[in-house]
Amino acid sequence: MEQIWSAGWTRRQVLGTAGSFVAAGGAVTDALAAAAEGAEKGGEIKLEEHSAKSERETGGPPKLQPPSQRVGYALVGLGHLTLEELLPAFAQCTASRPVALVSGDLAKARTVARQYGISEKSLYDYKTFDRIRDNPEVQVVYVVLPNSMHAEFTVRAAQAGKHVLCEKPMANTVAECEQMIEACRKAQRKLMVAYRMQYEPHHRALIGMARSGALGALKLFTADNGQHESNPQHWRLKRALAGGGALPDVGLYCLNASRYLSGEEPIEVMGTQYSTPGDARFKEVEEQFAFTLRFPSGLIAACTTGYSIHESRRLRLMGSEAWADMDPAFAYRGLRLRIARKSKDDPKVEEETERKYAEKSQFARELDHFSTCIQQGKDPHTPGEEGLQDQRLMEALYQSAREGKPVKLPPVAKKDAFRGPPPAQEA
Repeated sequence: MEQIWSAGWTRRQVLGTAGSFVAAGGAVTDALAAAAEGAEKGGEIKLEEHSAKSERETGGPPKLQPPSQRVGYALVGLGHLTLEELLPAFAQCTASRPVALVSGDLAKARTVARQYGISEKSLYDYKTFDRIRDNPEVQVVYVVLPNSMHAEFTVRAAQAGKHVLCEKPMANTVAECEQMIEACRKAQRKLMVAYRMQYEPHHRALIGMARSGALGALKLFTADNGQHESNPQHWRLKRALAGGGALPDVGLYCLNASRYLSGEEPIEVMGTQYSTPGDARFKEVEEQFAFTLRFPSGLIAACTTGYSIHESRRLRLMGSEAWADMDPAFAYRGLRLRIARKSKDDPKVEEETERKYAEKSQFARELDHFSTCIQQGKDPHTPGEEGLQDQRLMEALYQSAREGKPVKLPPVAKKDAFRGPPPAQEA
């Protein structure tokens, strides 16, 4: 403790700092260690280095905004994604915080609010949602509802003067997507679709490789994303709520990845679907969907998705000089990125390398990206137009599956035509 006092800290300051760390979910020892080892400089805490230069850098302590300056989010819908991923992700956010909840189950909302320190005054149900306009703490509404409800609550949030972060798929139809974009434009509010993979460091690295020519000319892309759904009554298996089956839910990741890795838009699509006869789960939506996309450069993407397979989430991008493989590629955590190419040291040797990035919630990354866009007046990387384009392509794929033939699409010359500026985030 003498080191702390000699650094100019009073006992009251140390105890006060420790208390703030406890309130933030840290430990008193963390506060004391930071006080003992570091000094504040320009708002940043510098810690004493102890690792050799051969070790991977940790990046240092997070640069957190004071809670009062962070962007406040209202989460609409308290299902699996919100409770298991989104709310816990705020603990890793630097610029975002949860301030309100919207649920049809008030008892559940009260329980969750107590867990996360959210005031009971900031709890709403679906009928009273519009009163959110009077809550100045709420700057963003995060819509985490069945797909058929995305348009309604995006429009209502925009009319209430709030920015909107909407889960993917953006909506059930092109018309709904256009309605959402227009409502936010009219209200002068930002709209972002929650394509979490476009903010994840392994995918950001692979985008860089694909665009820089590190893999050579891009030739083939394959991806598979599927899981095993068991409850016939779940909303994902109801067409009116989900809009479709495996394709818009998990197949969308493959479709979107082929677009953001290449930067191109397909000029032709072909799809085929299948559902096991008599299976109660798939009376309304497709069980399996396979599709191919042809891009202007000659790149071909071949993708599969399904609702009755053991979880499988992988991709491979093949170029003329190297290939890159991710397995898992679309999971919430544990992603792995491998690259294979001829060795520079020995032309007779094929090298495989793996890139590993520090784990951080993908949801925290996308939340903070949107918060930063709001604070700095910038456009988000995945705006409503990105979700609209995917919806157009999925409708073309369903058309192809019905007609049994390819569907040609108008060419889009510009790369990243439907995306905003890339996220400026550290890996």
